[in-house]
Amino acid sequence: MRHRSMPTRLLGTAAAAVGVLATVVLPTNAAAANQIIAENAPNKIQDSYVVVLKDNVAVRGIADGLAARYGGKVGFVYQAALKGFSVTMSASQARKLAADPAVSYVEQDRTVGLLTDQLDPPSWGLDRVDQVDRPIDQRYSYSVEAADVTAYVIDTGINYDHHDFGGRATFGFDAFTDGMQGMDCQGHGSHVAGTVGGHTFGVAKKVKLKAVRVLDCEGSGSIATEAAGVDWVTANAVLPAVANMSLYTGVQNEPSRVLDDAVRASIGKGISYVVAAGNFNDDSCQYSPQRVTETINVAASSWYDARASFSSYGSCTDIFAPGEDIYSAVALENTLSVRKSGTSMAAPHVAGAVALYLADNPTKTPAEVHSAILAAATPGKVTNPGANTPNRLLRVNAPPTVSVTNPGPRKTAVGASVNLQLSASGGTPPYTWSATGLPPGLSIGSSNGVITGAAATAGTYNVKVTATESAGGSGQMWFTWTVGTVQACVKTNGADVAIPDLSTRTSSVTVSGCTGNASATSTAEVHIKHTYRGNLVVELVAPDGTRYGLKNFVRFDNADNVDETYTVNLAGEARNGTWTLRVQDMDRYDVGTIDTWTLTL
Repeated sequence: MRHRSMPTRLLGTAAAAVGVLATVVLPTNAAAANQIIAENAPNKIQDSYVVVLKDNVAVRGIADGLAARYGGKVGFVYQAALKGFSVTMSASQARKLAADPAVSYVEQDRTVGLLTDQLDPPSWGLDRVDQVDRPIDQRYSYSVEAADVTAYVIDTGINYDHHDFGGRATFGFDAFTDGMQGMDCQGHGSHVAGTVGGHTFGVAKKVKLKAVRVLDCEGSGSIATEAAGVDWVTANAVLPAVANMSLYTGVQNEPSRVLDDAVRASIGKGISYVVAAGNFNDDSCQYSPQRVTETINVAASSWYDARASFSSYGSCTDIFAPGEDIYSAVALENTLSVRKSGTSMAAPHVAGAVALYLADNPTKTPAEVHSAILAAATPGKVTNPGANTPNRLLRVNAPPTVSVTNPGPRKTAVGASVNLQLSASGGTPPYTWSATGLPPGLSIGSSNGVITGAAATAGTYNVKVTATESAGGSGQMWFTWTVGTVQACVKTNGADVAIPDLSTRTSSVTVSGCTGNASATSTAEVHIKHTYRGNLVVELVAPDGTRYGLKNFVRFDNADNVDETYTVNLAGEARNGTWTLRVQDMDRYDVGTIDTWTLTL
């Protein structure tokens, strides 16, 4: 990533909302062709903008050209979490740039900062999160230390030399050119890192800690610096990984589309994100990235299991964790510690818990991690949680979470016999099974997880299955079951087929036992792993040799992988016979694999 210094300034205290908001209307942040998102924000950085390009535009080589065309100077270039760049130019130049056909949107850069800390008495957080009820028992119990997990602390940096990190804290990224190389000169990031993974203060005692410095020695930065940090994490993260962001965009109801898009894309690459809800005693949905639903948004609880008086709340929050009087590492001394309060202190408890979960479940997706952390939490413990706020308190040694394997969408005909074996992992077997929403006529065996019977009524049913292990931990999964009057006809080929340069490869399925012709709304669900997917032409070949185009060659589509479901009118084709997926690579330098495909006739 190219990096030049960006203007920053100290951020003032944001005004808190008055009263309780029962409903929050989130701004769309949609911009017309020549408009700038958040152009009149009170914390804007004059003549500084973040430009996001359209998906079919290559970032390499275009940033400097676009900036020069409209009289600007490029700062950061984003290529992983975002496709775009930051730029310095006048407002009129930025409006012209926003209208360029290669540009998706332009957002005003703004100052961002830390969530405020308060200093005071002794830490108790670790003692609280390993048990359901008070009183705390003067111990923190844990079974793993997360040595194979990496935590990315997107903050003011980390004091690498602090004894509590034992050499596990290292440099990742620095948005500034002051020579600090990710070293913390403010204190906030070191305190956060200590709670995530300090030997004494941390939840995950041996997690690897990476400093991603996006705020300066005054605790200030910008949308551009935060986006640069997220972009670096997205491009360089070693999985399994968790990122902690105890940051905010600074002004009520002025969220950042840039930051939201960047964090959401980073999560899409397999990195779990934990964010602090905010210290403004207002609705967390007003801020970025707090309003991104894929994050784990953490509110702060007090010693007494009440919502901390400063903690933000609302439907965008997911969980509470201790956030008052938390004891952790400092920046400018290598052996000392300090007590601080804030949702910034609550979030790293959860980031540490995510690291512990990933240590035992390294292949889980961020969505699965999110569900597991919430499922393990203790419900109903926090008093005065706030309007529309989920009442869950972090718990790190809950009975093991059970993972139930999803069988995928099911299709059967009315009266057809069903025998579907479900499976689960984790916890201590045997499992007790239950299900809701099954089609009438079907039931699940409580001791064996087998769904049997014959569906009696046509329709589409949303099924929820729960498996509970012997220690009390449980897991759920959901899937749809479509019952039709005609036998569903579905075939899948999951065998990998390599696609060399400038070649044509095929993958086939043979359909038998199905009656009549295919549907006018037949589907081909195709998953191909291939860099620069625009090189590919994809066709479906019917048993009689008729070809149906699914995807054409697109020269400038440089994204990776084909993951699409194509609807095809196959009403003129008999269902039975051999159907073939035909994939042709039309250009040099990029290769891939047919991963799996499913034909529904």
